[in-house]
Amino acid sequence: MFWQQVVNAIWLGAVYSLFALGYTLVFGVLGILNLAHPSLYMWGAFIGLVCVNSLHLPIWLALPLAMLFSGLLGILLDWVAFRPLRARNAPHLATLISSIGASIVMINVAQGVFGAQVSRFPFDVFPIKVFSLGPVSITLLQLIIFGLSLGLLVFLRWLIMGTRLGQAMRAVAYNPVTAARLGIQVDRVILQTFFIAGALAGAAGVLLGLAFNSISPFMGGPMNLKGLTVIILGGLGNIEGAVLGGFILAFSEVMSVAYLSSDLRDAVSFVLLFIVLLVRPNGLLGRSTVKRA
Repeated sequence: MFWQQVVNAIWLGAVYSLFALGYTLVFGVLGILNLAHPSLYMWGAFIGLVCVNSLHLPIWLALPLAMLFSGLLGILLDWVAFRPLRARNAPHLATLISSIGASIVMINVAQGVFGAQVSRFPFDVFPIKVFSLGPVSITLLQLIIFGLSLGLLVFLRWLIMGTRLGQAMRAVAYNPVTAARLGIQVDRVILQTFFIAGALAGAAGVLLGLAFNSISPFMGGPMNLKGLTVIILGGLGNIEGAVLGGFILAFSEVMSVAYLSSDLRDAVSFVLLFIVLLVRPNGLLGRSTVKRA
């Protein structure tokens, strides 16, 4: 029983981390919380569903198309909700409110297009296969979800630390004024950051939509709280912290459901968050100070 719950927490934690990385990536570069991020996650799930149900595409092709759409939607989000405020040097509270407004608009549009009811992938969209190792069972879908999530996490880490784009993003995060004087096109880097964050959200939407086979315009609400919990646990703006926080949250949720009560699932997670913030207010891997322009 215990090891089965560990397996469940591992694949779920990988998707939580994938979703939260978009949050922490935007915060790390711009220093703002993009509360419209869960709506990108929701739209990614719906685009994946449309590709499968209406366009009759295989899921392995629907996933990258959903990521592409969510990434482009992230760019549009920056152009509409964030860039005008950056040009006016608006306070962070203004960008926070703008992101909330953009999220409400995206939810309402999705509700008008797809309806308010829960939509589902066809049951034959992915082969049902279960692998057993002693008392532990894991499905092929869970293995694929874990593998894809882990691969995207590793790719993002390489992108940030091993490419010129990653260097530019780190420079903009440290000081956008200095980065511009060094010849870095700050606006382009920000657009690329929003595209990557949106694509990660879209991937998480499709993967969790497959796992739970439940997609609705309101599915971003619970993930919003989970994503915020993850990045606060790990440390705002910290990629490794987002990964660590995702697995911690998943383990706390799965174990509380298995050994306590499903009604305490969210309570246990937030008690854990409260304890961590008491011990380390900046999160487990967060820095004590952040230098910004």
